[in-house]
Amino acid sequence: QAQLVESGGGLVQAGGSLRLSCAGSGRTFRTYAMGWFRQAPGKGREFVATINWSRLIMYYADSVKGRFTISRDNAKNTLYLQMNSLKPEDTAVYYCASGAQAPSRRYGEYEYWGPGTQVTVSS
Repeated sequence: QAQLVESGGGLVQAGGSLRLSCAGSGRTFRTYAMGWFRQAPGKGREFVATINWSRLIMYYADSVKGRFTISRDNAKNTLYLQMNSLKPEDTAVYYCASGAQAPSRRYGEYEYWGPGTQVTVSS
C-alpha cells in the first residue's frame, strides 16, 4: 500500500527555519512529480511548491518564492521542503503529495497524500 508520511513540523519563531521531510513507502514515487501544499485554519488547501521526477523543474507559490526550497532524493523515496525566513502567515498543516504526471499547482492532479504535519510560526 502506497504511503507518504511527513515529518519535521513544529513551533518556530518568525525568521526561523524548518525542514520538512516526506518519506514514501509501499511503491516508488521516483517517476512522479511531487509537491507540497498547506492548509491554514478556516482556509482551503494552498499550493506551496512542486518538483518533477528529474529535479530539473520546480514551481513555487509567490508567497514562498525565495524563502522555501523543494528537493527530492529518489534513491530514498523522500521529498523535502527547506523553509527559511518563516512568517506567522506560514502557519498551517503542510501536506506532501505525489502521483502527478507533471509538476502541478492543482491538488487534484496528485493521487497520493500524506496525513500532514503542523507548522506554527510565532510572532
